[in-house]
Amino acid sequence: MRNETALGLAEARGPWARVLRFVLYTALFMVFAGPLLALMIGAFTPTVDPTQFTLLPDRLSLDNLERAIDRNVLDYLLNSFVVVGGGLALQVLVSVFAGYALARKRFRGSAAVLVLILATMMLPEEVLAVPLSVLLADLPVLHVSLVGSLVGMIVPVAAWGFSILVMTEFMKEIPKELEESARLDGAGEFRVFWQVVLPLCRPALGVIGIFGFTMIWDQYMLPLLVATDPAQYTLPLALRSLRSDDQVGIGVLLMGAFLAMLPSVLAFLALQRSFIRGLTSGAVKG
Repeated sequence: MRNETALGLAEARGPWARVLRFVLYTALFMVFAGPLLALMIGAFTPTVDPTQFTLLPDRLSLDNLERAIDRNVLDYLLNSFVVVGGGLALQVLVSVFAGYALARKRFRGSAAVLVLILATMMLPEEVLAVPLSVLLADLPVLHVSLVGSLVGMIVPVAAWGFSILVMTEFMKEIPKELEESARLDGAGEFRVFWQVVLPLCRPALGVIGIFGFTMIWDQYMLPLLVATDPAQYTLPLALRSLRSDDQVGIGVLLMGAFLAMLPSVLAFLALQRSFIRGLTSGAVKG
């Protein structure tokens, strides 16, 4: 007996087909989940030998966590939280206001503005490194340097083309009738935005929240340009520094990597419902 799958392919049944699927799924699981399992187990294994690594260690302990704390990993983690908290708050604020203006207002040059915003997504970080470092060293008009401060890592991530694009396209799908009805009831511009448009954008907020969090959390080039002292390092940058220290063992690095991964996983689990609704809403409307 054969069934049609979502891809239109026939799914064969029978003992050999089940064995083949089991082998295929096991292989896929090991490819995607294997490195993650190795990271988690290595982080809690007292003595990690890269040449004899095993997925079934004799015992687990928090020794690597204690050694990581001695290496100021928690301070680096706190720096990362400050940067991602401030950067994500600004990014959401900029995205919803920019998306509202581009999606709900008509003004000359709006298409060109959106194209310019999208163009910023095409440029690799390496290309922007030099002009960004010059701007951060001497902000135009204000003539203030943000180099050597966490603020210098927050301001550049406040506007992200992807988040603005998601909010713009999502707000375009909100019926104009809702906005017109609110205006007939005497609602002003801010009330229309706050009480009518923004509550309907919660799925999109979940999407930009997850992607924005991950983008800022994984930043490596920006902290490298801004930080002038190891005390200002974020966790991803600190891991690179710890890796070059011969006194730091592989277990401490794995624990640092585990701590760096954990917030992204928790953020996804917290926002997964909004994330999935945001990704599928376009298909439902289509």
